[in-house]
Order: sequence, then C-alpha cells, then structure tokens
Amino acid sequence: MTAAYPSTRGPKGVPSPALRRGGPRGWLQTARRRWEAAARLAHAGRGGRQPSLGYPPAPAGEILYAIGDVHGRADCLARAQTLIDRDAAGRTERATEIYLGDYIDRGPDSKSTLDLMAARAHARQVVALRGNHETAMESFLAGRLPFAVWRGLGGAETLLSYGFEPGLIRGEGPRREAFAERLPDVHRRFLAGLADYHRAGGYCFAHAGLRPGIALDRQRLADLTGVRDEFLDCDDDFGFVVVHGHTPVERVDFRSNRINLDTGAYVSNRLSVLRIDDAGATLVAPEAS
Repeated sequence: MTAAYPSTRGPKGVPSPALRRGGPRGWLQTARRRWEAAARLAHAGRGGRQPSLGYPPAPAGEILYAIGDVHGRADCLARAQTLIDRDAAGRTERATEIYLGDYIDRGPDSKSTLDLMAARAHARQVVALRGNHETAMESFLAGRLPFAVWRGLGGAETLLSYGFEPGLIRGEGPRREAFAERLPDVHRRFLAGLADYHRAGGYCFAHAGLRPGIALDRQRLADLTGVRDEFLDCDDDFGFVVVHGHTPVERVDFRSNRINLDTGAYVSNRLSVLRIDDAGATLVAPEAS
C-alpha cells in the first residue's frame, strides 16, 4: 500500500496551503494520524524489535552509518549528522555514511536538505542512494511525469522550499523549465551521483529493498526504490542483511534478513541512524521525539 502523507508546513514554517484549513494543530494531528495509520497498515506488528539477532560486523577497519528517509526535514538531518560526528570522534575505523534516499518532498525544507547532503558528500565519505521521490522529481524535470502526480507525492512542499508561490502550486504547477532554472548546479550534481544500491561486507543498502528471487545485479530501479509487501513479507536469506527505508514504521525494525530505518521523520521528528561496526548493527542512540 502507498501511504498518503499530508504536508504540514511550507518554507520558513509557513503552513502548507494543502492543510491550512483547521489551523496548525488540526493539520499536524491529521498528518500524525495518517502516518500512524499508514505505519500500522503497511507494517503491522513489524516495528520495534531490538538488535539482538547477531548481525554481521562491518568490513575490517570500517564503521558504517546508515540514515533513514529524510523527506525535507533538514533540521532532523543536521541533528543526525552531528550525532554521527560525535559517535565517530576518537574512533580509528574509516567511517562511511550511507543515506537511504528520499531526501525531498513532504517535509518543509527539501532545498536545505539537498544543501546539507551536497556539503556532507564533499566533506565526508558518503554513499547517497536514490529514492523513489528523487526519481519522481527527476522525471518531472525531464517531462516524463506530470506535476499533478509529483504533487501527490509531496512535490508541492519541495517547490515551496525553492521559493515558488503557493498559488502557482495549487493550480497546474510551474513549468518544469522554471523549476530547472531554480535548481542549483550543486543539487544537480548531487542527484546525478546517487547510487541505486550499495554493498558492504554482509550488508546491502537499498532504498525500498529487493524483489525476492532476483539477483542483485538484475534488480530494476523500480524495485530497489519501490518494492513493498513482496519484500517485507519475505523471510528468505538474501545472502546479506538488507538495510532499507521507504515503508514507515514507528520504531526501527530489526529482522533476521533486513533492517528498516524509515521512522517517518517528516512527521515523527525521528530520523534514525544505524551504526555497523565490529560488534554488528545497533542504533547510535535511542529514538526520541
């Protein structure tokens, strides 16, 4: 199932036009109700398990940090990166940060999120994966996806963060050429460099997961960024632990064959960070609102 994610705010904390009716408390409550319902329906009974399954260690001499879906929450991303810096300080292993995609849409500040991601990729060892929301934005820019479709995924919030007027977004939307003119070159370069998946030791990182029964090098991008129930309901041993996001859960979900890090940051205020070192996989810190 595809969750219906309402927006809560536009740029600089201005209420999103889509949810202005009912006042701030009304639309935030609506957002939380819908997210919680989506989490229950999409992943009922799967969230909240603790990392007691004996996950494989990171490759020798390395420490890996995996970060879940950001969705325009630049504030959560900045806190997560500070948390990583503090955790890695004083350690001798080479640190690699692996971001699971969906940096944009739904949340209030996709533009600042991409600013942070581009700067981080320049300053640290970063692997940034492509999510289905980046694919949607790229498809809109290429003329392959109507704005109405992208808007339904949260594209309106992204355009608001780039300074487009709410009235224009409520209508047919801006021309793709107008958005292309506002998209900084540094954002273009970052998006062009996104990876489809990443392998490291006993782990595979993919935005949504894998389609069971298909070899990794034959997975379609649509599966890597969009698969749900077929993957989530599969207990097969993939030959590695899949670390993914895409499907929201109330708490990080630790399974024998996969770990789901999407804790719905754009409404829950929880952007989860997983550490993988010589002791295996565990959360850097307890998730907190």
